Amino acid sequence: MPAVKKLLECVPNFSEGRDLEKIEKIVEPFRAKQGVKLLDYQRDKDHNRLVVTVVGQPGPLKEAVVDAVGAAIELIDMRTHQGQHPRMGAVDVIPFIPVKNITVAETVKFSKAVAAALAQRYQLPIFLYEQSADRPERRNLAVIRKGQFEGMAKKIKQPQWAPDFGPAQIHPTAGVTAMGARMPLVAYNVNLDTDNLEIADHIARTVRHIGGGLRYCKAIGIALQDRGIVQVSMNMTDYSQTALYRAFELIRIEARRYGVNVVGSEVIGLVPMEALIDTAAYYLGLEQFSMDQVLEARIWE
Repeated sequence: MPAVKKLLECVPNFSEGRDLEKIEKIVEPFRAKQGVKLLDYQRDKDHNRLVVTVVGQPGPLKEAVVDAVGAAIELIDMRTHQGQHPRMGAVDVIPFIPVKNITVAETVKFSKAVAAALAQRYQLPIFLYEQSADRPERRNLAVIRKGQFEGMAKKIKQPQWAPDFGPAQIHPTAGVTAMGARMPLVAYNVNLDTDNLEIADHIARTVRHIGGGLRYCKAIGIALQDRGIVQVSMNMTDYSQTALYRAFELIRIEARRYGVNVVGSEVIGLVPMEALIDTAAYYLGLEQFSMDQVLEARIWE
């Protein structure tokens, strides 16, 4: 009987969204590698950030991630990095998501093995977050990232902020990295027809859970300087509990307070079909609609 193949998804975020040559070198380890499939990579000049989505078997995926991190450390200097998105390292965050024939517990164990390999090879400090966190106060990525790269050199010296792997000092050019197992999230942004960043910040604080808003929503305001507008940039950490349309509609309601309109939205990276079907069913007013009625979902059963 053939061995059961375990599959993981990995969505590493790199702090480079402008230099195409560097981006291609960072992505290269995920290409044409047996046991790993590069699904998508998207760059954002305003965020100055690259989001890569890959799936793979544990062994080959670990090798590819270690090599990609090495490329990023060589190419990205955080001392000169500027961008709208909060960041604390050249490889800001590396989440692993169980996909097939692998449990969350196994994914946590795998994330720690990758963290140990990166710390040993590159002397890179690693913080464990989400399901992999050994300390409850480190589950939230925003708490770990507070202070960003500029404040991390001092923060990491505090006993309560010693890294889970690697030296208790930042990598001089690559900073630190967060790594952990988590369930799928949707990176979802809503754009507003104003260049007033303060408005986006106010709306983000209202929408996000920590501000009393939607339970599974993290949000910040970001300026899209090339377009002369701002956006509410969100991570929907459980789309099955907090639907995308709820975030969209709440932002639209809050925007009216400032005489501002929503002019569009975007998904960064890949999105589960169920998240879009749920939103489509809401806006179309579909009654008792389910994933079983989606043609593509039935074809590959």
